[in-house]
Amino acid sequence: MTNKKMLNRWNTVLQNNYGTPSIALIKGKGIVVTDADGRDYLDFLGGIATSILGHAHPAIVKAVNKQVSILGHVSNFYAHPNAIVLAEKLARMTGDKVAKVFFCQSGAEANEAAFKLSRRTGKVRVVAAQGAFHGRTMGALSLTGQPAKREPFLPLIKGVKHVPYGDIGAMRKAVTKKTAMVIIEPIMGEAGVIVPPADYLQQLRTLCDEKGTLLVIDAVQTGMGRTGDWFGYEYSGITPDVITVAKGLGGGLPLGAMIALGKAAELFQPGDHGSTFGGNPVTTAAGLAAIDVIESKKLLAKVKKQGAYLIQELALIPGVKEVRGAGLLLGIELDSLKASDIATTMRNAGVLVNAANETTIRIAPALIVTDAQINKFISIFRKVISDGK
Repeated sequence: MTNKKMLNRWNTVLQNNYGTPSIALIKGKGIVVTDADGRDYLDFLGGIATSILGHAHPAIVKAVNKQVSILGHVSNFYAHPNAIVLAEKLARMTGDKVAKVFFCQSGAEANEAAFKLSRRTGKVRVVAAQGAFHGRTMGALSLTGQPAKREPFLPLIKGVKHVPYGDIGAMRKAVTKKTAMVIIEPIMGEAGVIVPPADYLQQLRTLCDEKGTLLVIDAVQTGMGRTGDWFGYEYSGITPDVITVAKGLGGGLPLGAMIALGKAAELFQPGDHGSTFGGNPVTTAAGLAAIDVIESKKLLAKVKKQGAYLIQELALIPGVKEVRGAGLLLGIELDSLKASDIATTMRNAGVLVNAANETTIRIAPALIVTDAQINKFISIFRKVISDGK
């Protein structure tokens, strides 16, 4: 089966919401994936920051195979060990002794859960950021600050106001005592890896405290060690009221979580929310395995070091205007070249990246990426940029 044949079959039976994919991938090992024509690629997108340990990681494979042979699915009517242990680990990561976890399957669902949780405060107004991405379900889309994604599906949920990202003055005007929650990404991923001012989250925490508003950190893309910290906001020293995670949480399997801290942990009551597959024994087994590897291999420190190196080296390439982000979530802002053209040329050169917008290349390789693979990426990227000028 070739790329061409597989994509023809794709177009025949799958809806066109994604358009036609560029290639068809059939296998992967580490951060190397192989397409239907037998060609290998360095995967520097990682399933959009999801394949946190790459492809076919032995620890994930072992955990999933073992669990699926013991207990596959129980629904939310019953408890099981993996969900308890994983929730304990996530709560411990927050540093909050009373934090509690709700499991789901995706980032959109985690943000939907946070949205519903905020209604339990008795308030209905929400403030989010322009350019933010929180998901495509109708509730999460209402939070998303990208008009092109929102406008075809209007009207959305009322009471959501979007203000410029990183602008604390705009937040002060928008957030009142009637605001149920503020939802913010520590780094805006889909918008082009946008980093806020260093004191932004601290000021936002103070503002939310003053107004009695929940501060929700959407760590779906920044979470699970991608920035060199567990969630991506830790550098600020704040404690959020809610954290949403997904993507890397399941080690490549569909798993999300909404973590409520402090008093917010008691807002949901029996019957308020649910998810049939949330906290499934198999996906939570994968999540536990991923965390164990990140901790045992000390990947957080490695990610910080590799991120700093990438920022330093990529910024020196002629044609690169700026490199933004933290750890292994980086946006490479181009001077004049079109990002989509560069992404295509990189794919042709054997590296998968993403054009986050017209001028930004986004990379999010697995945390197991080696220094040699990073240097190979830099070398190929440098040549592609040079040839494209």
